[in-house]
Parts: sequence; structure tokens; C-alpha cells
Amino acid sequence: MQFHSTRNPNVTVSFAHAVLDCMASDGGLYVPAYEENLRPWILYMNSGTTFASLAGALTSALIKEEFSPIISEAIATRAFPFSPEIRQLDDSLYALELFHGPTGSHKDFGVSYLASCLEHILLMQNRRAIVFAISDGGIAPSVVYALRNAKHLKAVILFPEGQSYGFTAEDCIWNGGNIYPVEVAGTTSDCHAITKELFAHRDIIEKYNITLANTANIGRLLPQAFFYTFAFSRLKEQVYGDIYYALAAGNYSNLVAGLYSWKFSLPVNGFITDSTPALGVDASGKCQMLDSFVPVEKRYAADPGSPSNLERLEEVFLTMPAVMRGLVYPSKITDKDRESACKNLFMKYGLFADPATSGAYASAIKRAEMIRADDGAVVLVMRDHPAFEAERIRQWCGEAPSMPEVISAMHMYHPACKQILTGGLPELEQVLAEVSRE
Repeated sequence: MQFHSTRNPNVTVSFAHAVLDCMASDGGLYVPAYEENLRPWILYMNSGTTFASLAGALTSALIKEEFSPIISEAIATRAFPFSPEIRQLDDSLYALELFHGPTGSHKDFGVSYLASCLEHILLMQNRRAIVFAISDGGIAPSVVYALRNAKHLKAVILFPEGQSYGFTAEDCIWNGGNIYPVEVAGTTSDCHAITKELFAHRDIIEKYNITLANTANIGRLLPQAFFYTFAFSRLKEQVYGDIYYALAAGNYSNLVAGLYSWKFSLPVNGFITDSTPALGVDASGKCQMLDSFVPVEKRYAADPGSPSNLERLEEVFLTMPAVMRGLVYPSKITDKDRESACKNLFMKYGLFADPATSGAYASAIKRAEMIRADDGAVVLVMRDHPAFEAERIRQWCGEAPSMPEVISAMHMYHPACKQILTGGLPELEQVLAEVSRE
């Protein structure tokens, strides 16, 4: 498979190029350059297919020009000693739980896959690289876990001052590990500002071979498409009607990945999500993505620190607008809808749901007539462990989930940063130079 930038579909690059040089030089984000028919692989998989085997087979089918079947299987096996889980709640409702990785976040899957792919690519190229991340959104523990024992990768993670977490002293580069945690004097916004400044200097990016751990990197986003194939492999012998996925909008990464899975020939009838100012419904209730006033070629470069994936979503809509209006179903929901949905899931199924999952379920409730008309089933996508939102759930339900100790340990504060940045990019480049020497 080849990839092109959202700003220029006429120039394609390899998967290795797209994951290593993850921000296109024209300021866009990399997307698949064409559709793939993976139906023979998808229909072959069943409830006995492990997630690692499924990921290996799909990797081999998608990246066949660069990875042999043996390499693809090795990438997936290293990446996924853990798996999503799917639970049947009633005859037409299932929960796809993506929080069974080591840190309780769906990010574990994308980051671990990215790290495994990079290790194999760098081994073949006899190179090393630096993975760059900002701690917001809970990604730091996922990066730390994924890079343990990596031979060709090290990571620089930025934390707001006094908020470092997700690693141990043994993980730090100066103790033989792969992580260089850096505190930035200021807030998360300051971390984003310095990241944007860094990626504006392509000479520095190329000098130290820096790539990103967030979903700006297509190597982090692509494996999220595997979630939907995994769910289908478990449901195809149980569900005879249409299958809809209800998911929180978030930064649109799971929605974009779901649409990619559909483009790869996964049988799916629609994605239900909460509407946002950017993605909503028109007067007839059909999906509508608001057109930007600024053409892509005249926009600022995509933000490397805070990818919204809106531009990827736009790219899908522009290439097939009529199809997309019949495949994505946003619903307008309120905070009261979220609270009611959270209570409903707890009272009916004993299921704890965070506000994001509750919003997805509330959206599905508002689309119930459409789902019933097609004798359909809904797969509720649960991204992160509900215990991260324990207090909100307690307010709504009177009870709350407890955090597993192993996950709690991964999110504890750790005052091990030996560097606090106060002077911006010049100081950060000194850190990068030190990491590259290790």
C-alpha cells in the first residue's frame, strides 16, 4: 500500500516513509492512497482468530510490498500480547472493550503497533529513531510500555512541570532504559507550542530522525482499523442483520480508522457518533461535515502536537460524499443524555461507562429506529478503562469502578526528570543530541 498527503494526492510514499517522516512536507497528514479488497482475509477469520494473528494477516495484506508474511506476523506478535474483548449485553447490543492493554487505554494498541513496525523498519535500514510525545491524553504510559526492550528506538516525552508520570527510574535513558522524560516549565499548552516549533524545523527532524507517537502518525492510526475486523470476526456467526458501531467522536481517530476498515471491504452498515461543530447533521438528519472556508493548500501545516484527524475525515468525505452521508450517523446529545445513558447501561447491564462511552450509547439510542428497521446490532466502542472517570460515574450511578493495580501503577507521578526546559527549542535540541548519543 502507498500513502499520500491530504494536501497532495499526486505524490505517494511507502509505509516506511510515512511512519518515519510522519508529517508530510506540504503540511498535510498521510492517508491510504487507494482502497484495498481485504474481504478474503476478513471472511476467513473467526472467533478463534487471535487479535495478534488478525493484525498480522491484515498487515501482510496491506503492506505486502514492504513486509513479508513472516515479518508481518512478527510485528503483530511483538505488538499484541494483549487483545480487545467483546461482550454481549443483550440480543442486539455488544461492548467492544479496548482497555485491556497494559495501561488501560485504547492508545496501547496503536502505540505498540507503531513501535513494533518502527523496530522492524529501522532494523532493515540499519538506523535509529526518536519517538516524540506529549504526555496529554494518557499517552505517556503507552509509549513507555511499547519501547521497553526496543533496540532502535528511544523516546522523548514532554510533561508540564511537576506532572511527570508513567515510567520508572529503570525506564530512563540515564539508567539504561529508552525514555528521556522532560519537564517543560509551564502548562500542557507550552508543551504543544514547543512541539510545533520543533516540527517547523525539518532540518532538526531529519538530523535526529524524529517521529510522532500520536495519531498524526499513520502508523499509530492504521491499526485502529483492526478493532472493527476483530469485532466482526466475533459477531459474524451471531448477528444476521446489519452491524453498526457506536463510538465517541473524540479526535475522530477511531471514526477515521473505522472508515478505512470499510474502505478495506469490512462489512459494516454505519458508524454512530455524537455530533460536533465540525461533524453534524443537516435539516434532513443526514451526516454533514462543514466545509472549511480555507482550502487545504492555503492552510497552516497540521498541528504535530494535537492532531484532530479532521483533515483525514474531510479527505474521505470529499472523495465519496454521497456514500459517507449514508455511512456516518451523528446525533445531537446533551450532558443530560450522557448521564441518562450512563445510568441506563449500569442499571440494565451492570456496565460502568465513562462520559465518552455514555455519549456514544446516547447517540445509538437516538438512532434506535434506524437500527431496529434493519434488524441490526450495535457494537458500543469503549476506548479507555472507566475507572479513569470514576468520580463522574459515581455522581451519575452511585457506584464506580475500581482501578486495577497494574494500571494504577502505570499512571503514578514519578519525579525522575533531570531536565526542565525553560528556554524552548535550543534546550530541547540539546536533549535530542544527548538522546542520539546514548
